[in-house]
Amino acid sequence: MLSWFFYILVAGTLAMWASRLVLLGVIDRIVPTLRPRSLNRDELSALPRLSVLVAAKDEAANIETCIRSLLAQDYPNLEIICVDDRSTDATPEILKRLAAEDARLKCTSITELPEGWFGKNNAMRQAVEMSTGDWLCFTDADCTMESPHSLATSVRHALDVGAEFLSILPEHEVQSTCERIVQPACSAVMMLWFSPIAVNRGRVAYANGAFMLLQRSCYEAIGGHTAVRHKINEDIHLARRARSSGKRLVVTTARGLYSVRMYDTFARLWAGWTRIFAGSFSKKWHIVRAIIVLTYFTFLPWSAFAASAVVAGWRDWSWTGLTTISAASCLFQLATMLAFYRLNRVSSVYGLVYPIGAVIALGTLLNAVKCAAAGGSFTWRGTRYRNGLADHSTGAAS
Repeated sequence: MLSWFFYILVAGTLAMWASRLVLLGVIDRIVPTLRPRSLNRDELSALPRLSVLVAAKDEAANIETCIRSLLAQDYPNLEIICVDDRSTDATPEILKRLAAEDARLKCTSITELPEGWFGKNNAMRQAVEMSTGDWLCFTDADCTMESPHSLATSVRHALDVGAEFLSILPEHEVQSTCERIVQPACSAVMMLWFSPIAVNRGRVAYANGAFMLLQRSCYEAIGGHTAVRHKINEDIHLARRARSSGKRLVVTTARGLYSVRMYDTFARLWAGWTRIFAGSFSKKWHIVRAIIVLTYFTFLPWSAFAASAVVAGWRDWSWTGLTTISAASCLFQLATMLAFYRLNRVSSVYGLVYPIGAVIALGTLLNAVKCAAAGGSFTWRGTRYRNGLADHSTGAAS
């Protein structure tokens, strides 16, 4: 009887991984990947005025590459607004130099964080106040536009599909072995709950703050950043407000539009994904549910394979079938992650060590539960936050 119980559990993981492998094979038909294209003169002239908004906190290593990639766009009616959010490095000087070179770039600096605001949310609010575009594009200082057609392609796509709020998922730039193993594993957790398919069918709300394109009227109708001023992941909360307000929310994948290197050290990766998981799931129970699902589908097949192989080795052949099913589940898991890692611009070879990445993803989820249990207490970019409020005695943060 016990063996049949394990048969059912492991068979469930096999069915899930097999279905995910099939889905990855046809996902481009369900959610077509957006790729840059050159618009003709008439198409470009018909595009609405666009304001690109960037918040920068201690981004001296990234900001020039980001801004130059924006200035290189072929978008005809464009302004770029960058807000320096209390940087202590050379970020302000770099921005001033770039603004002197091109009138499309406007810059300002923030010296204090208002009570009740998260740094990035406050910076973006001030950027919007300076903007004049009919459409607003929010992006991050560590993002790079990979094509001169990226913005024109994105706005044209939003108009074509009737989106009032379009978020384009980034291509991740990874350089270290740790990044190559962990980033796709953590991204897989997010995609399990917030896949573009689920978002576009109206089942969940999600947006990625690395690239959010909104009609100004939509942004104002959902309350803008003022409405989410104390939220950790303002992107998802803006998406939820848009969905609840009946706005047309669309999420899509892309190739060749833009890329981002999220975290360059393990410490930043750990803190960053903890913050993402803590802010993305609306309730503590939802984080616990993600932990249960990750443990069940990722680790149960390997545990069942090892345990049943040992028992079968003791001449209890009734467990041989379980060994076979769990082995098949492990193989489908690896095959699925080989494909998923490749979609994330990471060598498929790293998909073979996905279980290691899953262990670290599990650790960040557990840490997110700990932070949530402590009243949402966490440290990000030098400031301690608790219950959605910044402790101003700990310094500036974004």
